[in-house]
Amino acid sequence: MAIDLGAAGGRNRRNARRTAPKSDNVYLKLLVKLYKFLHRRTDSKFNKVVLKRLFMSKTNKPPLSLSKLAKFMEGKDGKIAVLVGTITDDVRMYDVPKMRVCALRFTQTARQRILKAGGECLTFDQLALIAPTGAGTVLLRGPKLSREAVKHFGRATGVPDSNTKPFVRSKGRKFEKARGRRASRGYKC
Repeated sequence: MAIDLGAAGGRNRRNARRTAPKSDNVYLKLLVKLYKFLHRRTDSKFNKVVLKRLFMSKTNKPPLSLSKLAKFMEGKDGKIAVLVGTITDDVRMYDVPKMRVCALRFTQTARQRILKAGGECLTFDQLALIAPTGAGTVLLRGPKLSREAVKHFGRATGVPDSNTKPFVRSKGRKFEKARGRRASRGYKC
């Protein structure tokens, strides 16, 4: 008789989702405790999603800039923007609109600019008191695939139609510009 090792209910099946954060941050653990309670006691999907995102790794909690935040909150006056991650400043943005934002972290300048515009920076425990079910909130995420590392993923760099960024020391004349890269050096593909 064989042992069922497959994913269809075998004894070696593993649930790959996190059930707790890997971080030792006590404040994060307190937030997890709070949102576990809210998820259990309310039938709100918002609390379930926030709890799941609190467990996530740093890569899966990408930061969101003030300019992107302002763009997403256009026409959503009176609502609270919620991001399980960091809000960062964007120096290219001249005027910051007034908005209420809840996030795990704010960079120093981002916090200053939101407050200066007459907005409000909230923590998740404050949000739990204001909107325990997530009513009147807009749940946002940062751009996950904007990391420098992601540019190097994909088809091999020399392959036709590949837009993958090569790991090159420098972008000069002497670096990866020989055969196959210039018509004057044998061939160009």
